[in-house]
Amino acid sequence: MALLVRLKAVTGLRGKGDRLAKAAFRGLSFYTRVLENCEDEARFDETFRWPVASNIDGNEMLEIQVFSYSKVFTNRLIGTFRMVLQKVVEEGQLEVTDTLIDDNNSAIQTSVSIEIRYQAMDGTVGTWNDGEFLETPNSRLEGEGPLETESLLPGHRQGSAVSSGKSNPSLKPAERNFRRAGKGVFSAMKLGKIRPPKEDPHRKQDEPAILETEDLDQKAMRLGGGLDPDTISLASVTAVTTNVSNKRSKPDIKMEPSAGRPMDYQVSITVIEARQLVGLNMDPVVCVEVGEEKKYTSMKESTNCPYYNEYFVFDFHVPPDVMFDKIIKLSVIHSKNLLRSGTLVGSFKMDVGTVYMQPEHQFYHKWAILSDPEDITAGLKGYLKCDIAVVGKGDNIKTPHKANETDEDDIEGNLLLPDGVPPERQWARFYIKIYRAEGLPRMNTSLMANVKKALIGENKDLVDPYVQVLFAGQKGKTSVQKSSYEPLWNEQVIFTEMFPPLCKRLKVQIRDSDKVNDMAIGTHFIDLRKISNEGDKGFLPTFGPAWVNMYGSTRNYTLMDEHQDLNEGLGEGVSFRARLLLSLAVEILDTSNPEITSSTEVQVEQTTPVADNCTGKMEEFFLFGAFLEATMIDRKIGDKPINFEVTIGNYGNQIDGMAKPSLKKKKEGGDGEQEDSELLQHSSEDDADDDGELVFVSSTQPMKPLITDRNYFHLPYFEKKPCIYIKSWWQDQRRRLYNANIMDKIADKLEEGLNDVQEMIKTEKPHPERRLRGVLEELSSGCFRFVTLTNKDQSLSARTRLDRERLKSCMRELENMGQQAKILRSQVKKNTMRDKLKLVQNFLQKLRFLADEPQHSIPDIFIWMMSNGKRIAYARIPSKDILYSIVDEETGKDCAKVKTVFLRLPGKRGFGPAGWTVQAKMEIYLWLGLTKQRKDFLSGLPCGFEEKKASQGLGLQAFPPISLLYTKKQVFQLRAHMYQARSLFAADSSGLSDPFARVFFITQGQCTEVLNETLCPTWDQLLVFNNVELYGEAHEMRDDPPIIVIEIYDQDTVGKADFMGRTFAKPVVKMSDEDYGPPRFPPQLEYYQIYRGNSTAGDLLAAFELLQIGPAGKSDLPPIDGPTDTEQGPILPVPLGIRPVLSKYRVEILFWGLRDLKRVNLAQVDRPRVDIECAGKGVQSALIQNYKKNPNFSTLVKWFEVDLPENELLHPPLNIRVVDCRAFGRYTLVGSHAVSSLRRFIHRPPDKKSQHWNTAGEIVINMEPEVPIKKMETMVKLEANSDAVVKVDVSEEEKEKKKKKKKGGGEEIEEEEPDESMLDWWSKYFASIETMKEQLRQQEAAAAEAEEKEELEIAEGFKGQAKTKEKVKAPKEDKKKKQQQPPEAPEKKSKQKIDELKVYNKELEMEFDSFEDWLHTFSLFRGKIGDNDDTTMEEERIVGRFKGSMCVYKVPLPDDITKEAGYDPNFGMFQGIPSNDPINVLVRVYIVRATDLHPADINGKADPYIAIKLGKTDIKDKENYISKQLNPIFGKSFDIEATFPMESMLTVAVYDWDLVGSDDLIGETKIDLENRYYSKHRATCGISQTYSTHGYNMWRDPGKPTQILAKLCREGKVDGPHYGPGGRVKVANRVFTGPREMEDENGQKKQTDEHLALAVLRQWEEIPRVGCKLVPEHVETRPLLNPDKPGIEQGRLEMWVDMFPMDMPAPGPAIDISPRKPKRYELRVIVWNTDEVILEDDDFFTGEKSSDIFVRGWLKGQQEDKQDTDVHYHSLTGEGNFNWRYVFPFDYLMAEEKIVISKKESMFSWDETEYKIPARLTLQVWDADHFSADDFLGAIELDLNRFPRGAKTAKQCSMDMVTTEGDLPLVSIFKQKRVKGWWPFVARNENDELELTGKVEAELHLLTAEEAEKSPVGLARNEPDPLEKPNRPDTSFIWFLNPLKSIKYLICTRYKWLIIKIVLALLLLIMVGLFLYSMPGYMVKKLLGA
Repeated sequence: MALLVRLKAVTGLRGKGDRLAKAAFRGLSFYTRVLENCEDEARFDETFRWPVASNIDGNEMLEIQVFSYSKVFTNRLIGTFRMVLQKVVEEGQLEVTDTLIDDNNSAIQTSVSIEIRYQAMDGTVGTWNDGEFLETPNSRLEGEGPLETESLLPGHRQGSAVSSGKSNPSLKPAERNFRRAGKGVFSAMKLGKIRPPKEDPHRKQDEPAILETEDLDQKAMRLGGGLDPDTISLASVTAVTTNVSNKRSKPDIKMEPSAGRPMDYQVSITVIEARQLVGLNMDPVVCVEVGEEKKYTSMKESTNCPYYNEYFVFDFHVPPDVMFDKIIKLSVIHSKNLLRSGTLVGSFKMDVGTVYMQPEHQFYHKWAILSDPEDITAGLKGYLKCDIAVVGKGDNIKTPHKANETDEDDIEGNLLLPDGVPPERQWARFYIKIYRAEGLPRMNTSLMANVKKALIGENKDLVDPYVQVLFAGQKGKTSVQKSSYEPLWNEQVIFTEMFPPLCKRLKVQIRDSDKVNDMAIGTHFIDLRKISNEGDKGFLPTFGPAWVNMYGSTRNYTLMDEHQDLNEGLGEGVSFRARLLLSLAVEILDTSNPEITSSTEVQVEQTTPVADNCTGKMEEFFLFGAFLEATMIDRKIGDKPINFEVTIGNYGNQIDGMAKPSLKKKKEGGDGEQEDSELLQHSSEDDADDDGELVFVSSTQPMKPLITDRNYFHLPYFEKKPCIYIKSWWQDQRRRLYNANIMDKIADKLEEGLNDVQEMIKTEKPHPERRLRGVLEELSSGCFRFVTLTNKDQSLSARTRLDRERLKSCMRELENMGQQAKILRSQVKKNTMRDKLKLVQNFLQKLRFLADEPQHSIPDIFIWMMSNGKRIAYARIPSKDILYSIVDEETGKDCAKVKTVFLRLPGKRGFGPAGWTVQAKMEIYLWLGLTKQRKDFLSGLPCGFEEKKASQGLGLQAFPPISLLYTKKQVFQLRAHMYQARSLFAADSSGLSDPFARVFFITQGQCTEVLNETLCPTWDQLLVFNNVELYGEAHEMRDDPPIIVIEIYDQDTVGKADFMGRTFAKPVVKMSDEDYGPPRFPPQLEYYQIYRGNSTAGDLLAAFELLQIGPAGKSDLPPIDGPTDTEQGPILPVPLGIRPVLSKYRVEILFWGLRDLKRVNLAQVDRPRVDIECAGKGVQSALIQNYKKNPNFSTLVKWFEVDLPENELLHPPLNIRVVDCRAFGRYTLVGSHAVSSLRRFIHRPPDKKSQHWNTAGEIVINMEPEVPIKKMETMVKLEANSDAVVKVDVSEEEKEKKKKKKKGGGEEIEEEEPDESMLDWWSKYFASIETMKEQLRQQEAAAAEAEEKEELEIAEGFKGQAKTKEKVKAPKEDKKKKQQQPPEAPEKKSKQKIDELKVYNKELEMEFDSFEDWLHTFSLFRGKIGDNDDTTMEEERIVGRFKGSMCVYKVPLPDDITKEAGYDPNFGMFQGIPSNDPINVLVRVYIVRATDLHPADINGKADPYIAIKLGKTDIKDKENYISKQLNPIFGKSFDIEATFPMESMLTVAVYDWDLVGSDDLIGETKIDLENRYYSKHRATCGISQTYSTHGYNMWRDPGKPTQILAKLCREGKVDGPHYGPGGRVKVANRVFTGPREMEDENGQKKQTDEHLALAVLRQWEEIPRVGCKLVPEHVETRPLLNPDKPGIEQGRLEMWVDMFPMDMPAPGPAIDISPRKPKRYELRVIVWNTDEVILEDDDFFTGEKSSDIFVRGWLKGQQEDKQDTDVHYHSLTGEGNFNWRYVFPFDYLMAEEKIVISKKESMFSWDETEYKIPARLTLQVWDADHFSADDFLGAIELDLNRFPRGAKTAKQCSMDMVTTEGDLPLVSIFKQKRVKGWWPFVARNENDELELTGKVEAELHLLTAEEAEKSPVGLARNEPDPLEKPNRPDTSFIWFLNPLKSIKYLICTRYKWLIIKIVLALLLLIMVGLFLYSMPGYMVKKLLGA
């Protein structure tokens, strides 16, 4: 569907110039190109196309405006052409040439020629792209006759089939047959109807201005003709909640500011373990810091990978903003003790907000990367594994299924970082540059200043500001500028932090330095997410230079400012405080660069000032406001004169702005810099501007208020409306606001559309999916429009980098969103609707996020109401909402519109009930724009006024008026049809209210009558307001009536009425010349949501009509059927046409019993009775004679007949009230409950058609045991004489490995066939948990796959979706195949299927709908609801519960029900109900374990035990408390005998045992046993998977499956069961097949039907009519709650309950679920040799490198039992020989793979604590020193469950065995029993790299305690079984004991060559010496004796 307009030419223009035209339709405008230098004709020849989602109405307008274009000034309008599209709609195509009209509606000679074409829905579906129809607009329309379907719909208007150019004569627009639908129910506000254009002279008065959903639907169907209904889309459901009009904007219904109110939060952190800590042999402690609070773990000695598993909880009660800015800091400290604080190894920081943003508000089992803030050049300092969760009130945390251990050891894959943050975070510098501030308020009292001035004559500014920046837990502050309202800093604060930082907000605060304490002046938060973008085309955080505005308390200085919090950034500021110029930049550091300073201290340094014009050119802005109405002014204010003040920044603030500046600078042409903070009071003459215009008139004249009614005043602004105006100067950054406005408008439209869709779903209107398509269409066209609009302004000068980058990213995002919306639109079908709706809601959040502009420009506008010069109440209006732009989309949503504004109290006073009363209701008109654009600033006001100028205006036209005088006024009568309200707020202590409604319209108010004691009043009353005077033109009133405010109050006998809630409505208006008739009249009742503060407080069902009183007076109005009987007095009922149509219904009530009634006025309830009332009729239950003895009713079913509306949505609520009958006929109310919707109790007779399949042929259900899902291998490992244990983990890859290994070395010992008798209940439990995790994993995988598919579809939406679907299907099928393959056969042998039970990770009630299948529980309330959300929880108001049910049906009932066999008329619809006589039951409670308990002791632990309470039975299992455990395994069962109904509420509590003082409650859970017992789901005893009479899986129920099945069939009147041959059983028409035989204890096989019966029971939901899912054998997980900490889970309890009636055979003994005892093992480790140990010592005499080696070993957690070998002295090669044996006894739990240690925590501990830690053996190699501490050389830690197999020789042993764990075969000592080999020792060197420091040859031998006893061994080399002495080489003796040997060693090895060299040198010297010595003599000899 589209409207095409071709604008050909404009002729007859005067003069010469540039011309531009604009075409507008349905609020979307297009501009032509500019034609330059046209003379008298402008040939535009451009085509515009409007895609339309709903049909064009004949009344809609097309508007074309022609402008003279000017580059400098605003464009001048030449004339306008408007056309009603009726003709176009009829003919489909039209050519028009017509004259334009000017502003005054007179014709001018210029004319325009256009061609219009309308394409209705003609099969051209799909997405619209521009240029699709432009080439051949005719071709598509030719040759289509009227579509067939239209002839089937006579009398409906035809739209599409009009072939082009020819009109279809048979249709007249008057034939429209409008059907009115049930109007949108539940809308919060129905304001606004489609507004017909006011200038249209031919408007038909009788045509409705409103279309209804059904019409749209009808039309869509007709127009769609033969179209696929899946492609039809609807436009707005005629603005159910919107407002299409031009003159009014929508008021905000929620009153109370939500920010700033404190809430409960709990941060829980579990520190599990650390790995790879840097440092040698350290004693690490972890410090956990949240905000200011610190807690420490215990210290672990000499280990680099400590295991803690300690849980810490921090509780806070602060506002959300404060909470989310708190920093969580985890730091690891080395060797901290009482005396020294220890050295920091590394730390990790993250803010609470980041955790809260995570799915489930938590990080689970993730590794935090530790880094050293003191040294950023260093690498990472280790990893810390932890869980962090942040819970607010009402959040519940689901513990994710624990993946098996191996996955978690993959550190890199599980880093503690939010999604999208790279694991390699770099260090970065954050530069926050603070330039200057202005407009600061006064911060000291002026007393001293006045003294100073008197003495010295100097006048100083009274504030000493500095700026403080907080980021990631660090603070930086600038210098203090003394005495300056306009301080200049030019300083930068530099933070060094990891990037991306895990702290979302940066806090910038201007503070005032003071000797006593510094006060905050204003605070601004910079959200890093908004100033950066992490995408691949993203940008680093950048900001400014830009001004930020700070808001806070009012500016007048007082010593004790009650609103000081506002200046700290909590809550909404109520006044402008200052603005600050700052910028932010981030630089990623290259840490390898040596020049870098490595500390992260905050630095502050000077920076270069920034140019004055960098933030934009100064422009003069003009703000105009007109006050049209001020009503509902709170009477508390008193009747002193009231005036209103409007301020923008400091402009307009006359009371506490600044001292008066002089204007000379400006006159002398000085720079206009000062103007920012100049405030000009209009006191003296020369204050007038050069134009002689006042700079501002910012407040109205004071006026005495008049009384409206008991609560409110109003101001008499009748025809004279006061105005204000302010000129102000700001940097021109409108572009930012414009972009935000466009996005806001798209988002508003989207939100409205989504509300419509949800509304349609809620009220079950047809085709909500079509509306969703319409919404998506609007969204995509809006997004593309944004891109085209913003494309124009890529090149503005004063744009910061952030502006450019944001614009780019917004354009990208919106373009992308537009594409996605297009594709989604084509995918919306009836069934995919819900999912798509979720996706679209994500769009909405994204749009809202994008639209929030971080760089402010113009400050917000504040409107203050002043009484007697004091500020009373305020409203704050964002400047962007009222900013004007020549482009429609960019204009603020309230600009030039009348907005209803409710004033509220400032700061904390506005919280709670005080904040809910309206301080004043204003109708105000605002316009803000550049002064040079201000010519039409009055354009949006209601017409019909004259301007009143200020007196000194010397006839100047340009003056803004100071008041408006309305000359036109219309008189109306308002009729408010107040029918009923429901689900109101309980305002009295009885838990009920005495409600009445007050209706306010303009200056009148009226009340309905008071109805006593009800929450669902049906007033059925018509209120008539006569002579309502409205000012303005009549036709505007029709489309834009003012809003009506309805307030609900509770009448109190004493004191004033309590406020219960408020809602708004718009009346339907009838002008005097319109008919009172369909479709608009009489109006229909609608639901309006009532709000109380921010929370909803019920609905009001009412209708409102506003009827104009014409010249003939009231006689024209439709008559009111006045009451004829006089007793009713003046109360008029709602007239017939408006009240709903009633028909007769019968309501049957099942009365079962009352439970848990609390005392009333200190007296116990003894003889209660229940009264049921609905729509004035009702019934009373039988009286319970003695509540204590039997709280059930004797008569079960009663009924009454009542007239109810046909429309189910209008059904009145049903009230249940319980009264206690006391002596002397007195009654007291105990409590009440209102069933707000009867819909779920309405009986709908089953379809006749659908009953046939119940009787048709047999349906066979095969129950052969199906192949189990391939799941984690469940291995059962047994020894000859041991308890059975189940080991549950090995993953797929490992299995592959195992198979390889089996093929390779046949070392793997085959598993023994497990023995049935070895399995116990825990085997079953662990296997089941594994299954649950597996299912969760598969669900997750499926969800992820679906999501990928979704994305694929969106991505490939253009390429035809068929292909993608095939692609997606293929992998799915593979998966199915995989799942169906049976597990590999060879393993099947070694494994056995363990029977499983169902583990629910929630309460059983959640799974089975609270077991309310026929018995419902209604909570009875009494007492008023607390005003504050926090004070009273719902639970505190509950005074008891009524059990029963109801059934509503139209009378008479169809016969077939009453004729049924066994029909008992006494029971009506409640046939087959068990008797409610008391019954004795054996209740057996099994408690398995508790998890994540809240610590109760100061050491961060608890000593939990179980307490069970049922009726009078109270079991406290105190002596079996479990010491210092937060995850205790209880494994106990308790038997209790109880009598239902007296004892039916079971409470299971976990207490914390204390040695001294009383025990504290940790948490409790309550279970209603009665509902379980009587439920059809049969929750007495779970049905297990298989039937066996012995062993761990014994059948627990006293009844066998066959008996149970027979009983179910009998009760449900089902034919069967018939057991047939060959394992078949027939029940009703279902045949089940299954196995027939079973084994008994002795292994004998015998025939039985039990398995068959069990198969039927497990499939009972398949049985027609009576089938429902039966509760399987299960374990449920229940949250533990503590009444002191409402809403926050204190841990969870795994348990289940069995119930057996005492009149049946007794059940067998309880199953033994006592916890498995750990098994005693002994690990023997023999250290044979070491090799290649690094040499540490230098020999004293010889400088020789050597080491005195010894090896130390221990099992993790038993450091105190460490064992050392002897010392191998003086090893010169790193070889050491030891032959030394360690023996480590330990207790081990096979199922959990943990060692169990019991030890006292400290010498003061009362008893031992049980720890569970992984089984890890640590071996370390040391160098022994005599005098100094021993040196640590290296270590290896072996996880005994999976460690690398040792190398055969020392050569093959390398460091890879430790570093690349994945590639080597891993062995488990528990399987291998004996392992020998070489393992490497490693340590970290100075550069933090691992290096090999030695090798050890060791042998590990594991024995059970019994085996160890049989073959004992000695420690070290002692008896028994001694090891031989090591053969150590000689050199190891110290050199002075054997000097020769060591000399020989020295000479022969080390210094051999040195000695040879020295000898040779000596010989040479001697030779030379001799030569020199003998030379002279020889020469003489030669000479003389020649």
